[in-house]
Amino acid sequence: MTGPETAAGRPEQAEAHDHTHADVSGGWLRAAVFGAMDGLVTNTALVAGVGGGGASAHTVVLSGVAGLAAGAISMALGEYTSVTTQNEQLDLEVAKERHELATNPDGEMQELAELWEARGLDAPLAQAVAAQLSRDPEQALRVHAVSELGLDPDDKPSPITAAVSSFGTFAVGALIPLLPFLLGAPVLWLALLCGGVGLVAAGSISARFTPRPWWSAGLRQLLFGAVAAGATYLIGLAIGVGAT
Repeated sequence: MTGPETAAGRPEQAEAHDHTHADVSGGWLRAAVFGAMDGLVTNTALVAGVGGGGASAHTVVLSGVAGLAAGAISMALGEYTSVTTQNEQLDLEVAKERHELATNPDGEMQELAELWEARGLDAPLAQAVAAQLSRDPEQALRVHAVSELGLDPDDKPSPITAAVSSFGTFAVGALIPLLPFLLGAPVLWLALLCGGVGLVAAGSISARFTPRPWWSAGLRQLLFGAVAAGATYLIGLAIGVGAT
């Protein structure tokens, strides 16, 4: 191959190299996983407790649907509030950093150089990089925020996305243990089986975003759900619907 042909091939090789990452900062993944798991565990345990107490099928469905609605709304409001609070705190800290950059630029540039030194750059190179970045105040602000706060002020999670994700996945997860009752098979063990299958499936799906094996994640969620369902079943069995 000649020199130009080799050079021409390099962009093709670079273009063919796919180096992408999943979105870990958008706010939807954590909220979706948490919502699905919470919905499954909450309603599987709720059905186990109410059914264990000897309640009628109608009461089980009423309790489960009420738990679904209340839990989904609570999850959505909680996620929206928590993500909004996190973003507001980040904005406050970024404003403090912006003030420091404006009032003490030399000190902030030295702090930036020390950050680069801590990451392995030689002192002269770290000083040069800090000086280069400090020419653009917004870029310097972004680097300070990412290094000191661990969050990018230009890539904040969306509270609406988190709220919608948690609402939808909680509702889907909470619906699964109710399916036998809603489909005309009001049998407690079948409802618990559906909840268990849902937990294994949800755990296995979430493992796609982690290095954990799918079966390990699925069994972990099944264990958590079994502990919760077992505890509430025993409570329902002890209290019973006839208790005064």
